[in-house]
Formats: sequence, structure tokens, C-alpha cells
Amino acid sequence: MTVAVMRTKAEQAYTDQFESVAARLPGGPAVVEARKAAILAFGGLGLPHRRIEEFKYTDLRAAFKDVPPPAVNDETAVTAADLDAALGPLAAVEADRVVFVNGRYRPELSQVETAKGIDVKPLGTALIEAPHKVAERLTNIHGASDALAQLNTAYMTDGAIVRVADGVAAARPLLLVFAGAGLSQRSVTTRNVVSIGAGASVTICEAFVRLAGAADGQSNTLTDIAVGDRAVVTHVKTHTAGHDTHLATWIIGLGAGSDYRGFQFTESPKLARNQMFVLYQGSGAKLDLSGAFLARGTEHIDTTLVVDHAEPGCESRELFKGVLDGAARGVFQGKIVVRQKAQKTDGKQMAQALMLSENAEFDSKPELEIYADDVVCGHGSTSAQLDPDLVFYCRARGIPEAEARALLTESFIGEAIDRVEDTPLREALMETARRWLRTAG
Repeated sequence: MTVAVMRTKAEQAYTDQFESVAARLPGGPAVVEARKAAILAFGGLGLPHRRIEEFKYTDLRAAFKDVPPPAVNDETAVTAADLDAALGPLAAVEADRVVFVNGRYRPELSQVETAKGIDVKPLGTALIEAPHKVAERLTNIHGASDALAQLNTAYMTDGAIVRVADGVAAARPLLLVFAGAGLSQRSVTTRNVVSIGAGASVTICEAFVRLAGAADGQSNTLTDIAVGDRAVVTHVKTHTAGHDTHLATWIIGLGAGSDYRGFQFTESPKLARNQMFVLYQGSGAKLDLSGAFLARGTEHIDTTLVVDHAEPGCESRELFKGVLDGAARGVFQGKIVVRQKAQKTDGKQMAQALMLSENAEFDSKPELEIYADDVVCGHGSTSAQLDPDLVFYCRARGIPEAEARALLTESFIGEAIDRVEDTPLREALMETARRWLRTAG
């Protein structure tokens, strides 16, 4: 007996739109085959829904009523001033800048003066000029059952390929800017492939912004980062792109003795799903994965991560803090897996939400899955409103109530932002948070 699989309008649109744009997507034969396999896999999976445990609190099948048409070879006019205005405080950070507008590399807006041993090029060019070199990395995604990654493989138009040679220390950060522009809603799909050599040191920031007056849309981004032995990496992602839908995946492989410090800042999307998958590939590696999220109205922000301790003697720290106002919803799902061989693992995880409204909601599901017996692991989660005693304490010292509440909220979210060690980058993030907090009601 054959059972027909019912597709939603959005699921059918993803398949139909692929057929219409496939010939215009970059890539040689190997990439074309990878795209076809990915959209076929998505057809079998469909959009994730609440019956899938990892999407229990973020039902994309129910949320997506339709899908904006994909942006392919978009040439919307954008000036450097437009871009700086959209970046806000991040525009002042001294960094090499690689810019993509509606999913396409824009060299006239980019400024790259990287040192010897650091190679940055657009993925779209590599897909055409050297498809066999990148095809294997593109298809080596986290799990065949990840529908978002399959969609990314099928539709990706561009992104950055970053290679840092062994022992190279980057003098300043690399800022990858992904800007939405134009009056028409678009679905933009980008991918970054990053390789950090042994003993290298680098700071990379992904910034997702939307230009003034641009229509809200949908973005699907994936960053695949391989961190070499003893490398030190700071990796930041910011989303300040307005009331759009943002689907983001990080896949992180950590070499022996490496030190990876990741941070995600998400501000007021319509819906955001930030998922991170970390695999320890060598002993003695350290991970600090943290983030801050801000939402109001009916906005929805989901942070889901899996930290897989597959090697012994490794350390992980996770701290995520959110501020929720109105009827906003925050979701945190953090899973730490400690395999049998991963003795001497040290893992700590904490998620906290500050509720500025009685109608806000925070769903937290921390998990520990431990198969080793010589470990130190723990997790925690809290949600609360501002402490009225602290507000009274501030007011008793002459601080107006509104200002007191703003200062306490800033202090709460600042604890997470302080995890970013790059001073200019940290100050830019804090100022971005302050701007949002000033308008919180």
C-alpha cells in the first residue's frame, strides 16, 4: 500500500522554487548533484515540526505559511553609507570587511587587506571555478536528517571561504556582512566554509543586517568551521536584521588543544532558530559558547545546541541570557554529550531569561547524556522578573524607576556580552543592546 505524504504550501514551494532557479545557482557538476540530493532529502523530511523533539518549541511547519522567492544574482543598489547605517555600532569596528547583499558577494563594498597566510574568497566563485575541491565539504553536513542544512545545500548562492594557515595570527577581525536590501521579500541562502590552521589565531564576526526601508524576508545561513590543533578562535554572529525569519546553523569541529570562543547576539527577529553542533576531535580542547537574545511583541528566538565531548580532557562552558518583553517567546535547548572515552570532561551550562512582561514565555530544556564516569558536568536554567528590592535600592539612591530598571536589565544582559574578549567588538555589541533596551516597554 502506498501512503501519500501531505505537503504544506511552504514545503511544496521550496521544491517548486528549486526547479525554477536550479539552473541559475552557481556550481559545477559535482555541486549540481549535491544540490539535487539535498532538495530530494528535504522532500522526504519536510519542515521540522513539534513532533520532532529538537523542534518541540519551534514548529516551522506551522509557522511557515509561505516562502519568499529565492534571491539569485540580485543586483540591488547599495552604498557604503547605507551599509554603515545598517551596521550601527559595528560599523566603527576596525576590521577587514567582506560584504554580501541579498546573498551575493559585492566587491565594491568589501575591504580586505588580510595578511600573508590568510585567504578569503567568495564561495560563489569557488563553486564555479573549483567545484570538486569544495563539493565534499559542502555535503559533509551535520546529519542527513537536518532539514535546514539540506535546504542550505540546495539553495546556497554565496558566502565566504576563509583559510588561515598554520601559526598565523590575524592582526584585526574579519567582518562578514550579510545585508538584506530592496523592496521585495526574498529568501537568501548563504554558507561559510572556514578552516583555521594549527596554532593560528583569528577573530571572525558574521553580521546579519537589513538596510533602511528594505522588506523583511527569510535567511538560511550555515557556517562550517574546522579549528586546528592549538588554534585560538573568537567567532561572533549578530542578527539585527529587523522583523524577518532567520535560520542559522553552526557546525564546529575542535582540534586537540584548541580554544574556541563563540558568541551569538540576536535582536528582535520575527522568528529565529540558532542551532549549533560542536564536536571535539582532539583532547584538551576548550569551548566557550555563549549568547544574548532580545525579543518583544510576538517575536520568537530559539537557541539549540549540542556539544559532543568525543575526546578526553576537554572543557566546555555555555552561558545564554535573554530579555523578553510583551508576548515574546525564548527557547533554549542545550545538550551535552560525554562519550565513554571522554574521561576528565569538564562541562558547565547555564541559560537565564529576564521577563519584562507577565505574558512573555521562556522554555528551557538542558540535557546531560554521560557515558563516562570521571567527569564534572552540570547545568542550570532560571527565569525571573526584575528584583523589586534591587529596583527599590536604586530608587532610594535617587535613580528614577525607569532608569533603574534599564540599568539592572543592562547589567543582566551584559554578563553574557562580557564573554566577548575583543574590546571594540564587545563595546559595539553592548551599545547595540543598549539601543534595544532604551525602546523596551
